[in-house]
Amino acid sequence: MNNARRTLHNLLLVAAATLSLGLISGSVNAATAEDLNKDAAQALQTLYKSNPVAEDISKKAKAVLVFPNIVKAGLVFGGSYGEGVLTKSSQFAGYYNSVSASWGWQAGAESYAYVVFLMSDKAVKYLDKSKGWEIGVGPTVVVVNEGVAKNLSSSTLKDDAYAFIFDQKGLMASLSIEGTKISRIKR
Repeated sequence: MNNARRTLHNLLLVAAATLSLGLISGSVNAATAEDLNKDAAQALQTLYKSNPVAEDISKKAKAVLVFPNIVKAGLVFGGSYGEGVLTKSSQFAGYYNSVSASWGWQAGAESYAYVVFLMSDKAVKYLDKSKGWEIGVGPTVVVVNEGVAKNLSSSTLKDDAYAFIFDQKGLMASLSIEGTKISRIKR
């Protein structure tokens, strides 16, 4: 009886997490191309105001991938979803989604933005040719936090891509883009 009750409890937790993520992400994925373009430009300005290193890096980037609103929710099982824009030479070059799934000790919901500066032709080509780029596989992505930013300048850039996570709102303890899958979408 105890195992059956525990199994039912776990199934209810999974269902609740799935439902909450579905309800939250339903409003996220309805953006038009124009909305995504506007939101991406606004997110970049927010990042540049709070982190001048990001603006310096953008000047050397081959392309910039901007996800202005990622929604993450979880209750033991969780996930995140958001849509973004790829720009090359300040021109809109494509639309992508960012999806991740996770399990473990987690509860809550949050939203955040992130930007990936693609520094090499290899990274841009990988994004264009792959059927989905899983962060942590393929080109090297360095997540820039305050400590990394202090030692980073446009002359010390050596990796394929640099990611900045910012504008976090909500209540979840951990924030990472490792294991996130980025795929092209039509808009």
